[in-house]
Amino acid sequence: MTTLTLITFGAAMFLLAASPGPGVFATVARALSNGFAHAAILVLGIVTGDLIFLLLAVYGLSAMAEILGSFFVFVKYGGGLYLIWLGIKIWRSAPEPVSIEGIKELSWKKNFGSGLIITLANPKVILFYLGFLPTFVDLASLSHLDILAISIVVTTVLGSVLLCYAWTAARAGQLFKSAKALKMTNRCAGGVMITAGCAILLKD
Repeated sequence: MTTLTLITFGAAMFLLAASPGPGVFATVARALSNGFAHAAILVLGIVTGDLIFLLLAVYGLSAMAEILGSFFVFVKYGGGLYLIWLGIKIWRSAPEPVSIEGIKELSWKKNFGSGLIITLANPKVILFYLGFLPTFVDLASLSHLDILAISIVVTTVLGSVLLCYAWTAARAGQLFKSAKALKMTNRCAGGVMITAGCAILLKD
């Protein structure tokens, strides 16, 4: 695996992490209600769930790649179209300010568990790895070092993006309650997702 491949995958990971979804909204809500420290533990749970999905995708798809071969061509186009559809949906969605009413302070264990469950119950995450990973790397030839490098990229990028959301929400809570700000965020995130989908479809 080359450095350029890792950088490209990191950029794709950034798009997934930055797009609005259960993980982002849960992180923001936790930071608004209980502060940055609690949100950071929630993020740790989310990242752990992502790594679980990553390892399942790598080892499971490595075996499937040898058997199914061209099946991943259909996965590629399916994944690209899915991201475009998701981007359009986000672009057109009405802004929904994050509500923190009724959110109680949780223990660190419960925050971690909440983050883990949020990821494991999110089909967008496994679809991302299923559609993206085979287009970037040869799954059958990944070494343990390659898997470690990908895991580090996922942890660093996903963790950094969500922690930025948490830090910003903890210090500028009104931003995430503003319908105008959320509408702009939805438009930006939707455009990014559509661009990512087109990039997958056009990639050789």
